[in-house]
Amino acid sequence: MKTGLKPVLWSCAALLLLLSIHLPLLNILTLLLLMVPYVVLYTTLPPKSFVLHLITVWLLAFFIGGPATLIIGFFFLIPAIVMGHLYMKQEPASKVIRTVGVVFLAGLLLELFIFEVILKISLIQKMSSLVRTTVDDLVVQGLLPKEWNSELTEMMVRTMVGSIPVTFILIAFGYTIITQYLARRAVKWSGGPEVPRFTRAKDWRLSRMLVIIYLIAYSIELFSTKTSESFFAIALMNLVPLLSYVFAIQAVGFFFFLAHQRGWNKAVPILIAIPVLIFPPLSLIGVLDTAFPIRKSFTKP
Repeated sequence: MKTGLKPVLWSCAALLLLLSIHLPLLNILTLLLLMVPYVVLYTTLPPKSFVLHLITVWLLAFFIGGPATLIIGFFFLIPAIVMGHLYMKQEPASKVIRTVGVVFLAGLLLELFIFEVILKISLIQKMSSLVRTTVDDLVVQGLLPKEWNSELTEMMVRTMVGSIPVTFILIAFGYTIITQYLARRAVKWSGGPEVPRFTRAKDWRLSRMLVIIYLIAYSIELFSTKTSESFFAIALMNLVPLLSYVFAIQAVGFFFFLAHQRGWNKAVPILIAIPVLIFPPLSLIGVLDTAFPIRKSFTKP
């Protein structure tokens, strides 16, 4: 059993992060770090000690911050425990990200279900109402074209609602990647087991099957009805941009490979990654890198 200072420090960090949720602006950073102390404590402590630290932190958080603090804490606790368990099994980073990302996504969907079914609060309807109200205000202020009408507003609402799945997926896996990056180093600093690192960016490679799926989905989307609200249409609406993001990441990997081969400064591929991730058309580079052996043309003999 670890009785040193580090577990106590991580417990204090967990408590402070929970309480800082109530602070505007600061809570944005807090949410990005919230899983890290739990991952470290679960990985470095025996189960009974982990539970003892957790109960202590949560009791203090309850009395200081109220029950809402614990609800948020519980949401992040489950994926943190899963990540810590995978760390202890020495699973590769790719499996950690896939598994924890799915668990995090399931948590988001569960929260949506609880609000919708149990609490009778439709977040989708509230978002739709907010969009309509905002657009109406912009129309009144003359900030939108005169051609703007209610049909365009409803199209915008449908697009935003239809994009919720891909947004949830990006949030879940983006958050998991950030936590993996931070928690791996924190576990090592705390004397925990050696955690496998990410595959180097220059070695990222996607399956060519994704290219076929992307081309099929993109072709169908070109000829599909934009106003359709069927499950297939919504799935397609989310699949194409999701695959575009995936190939954008592959494109980033290609530029890291190119920088390695040409001996560029390490900052160069990082700077290139910014426009690649922002502008969707640049994901085509990732498609080409996946579909064809273009790296051979840049490999040193």
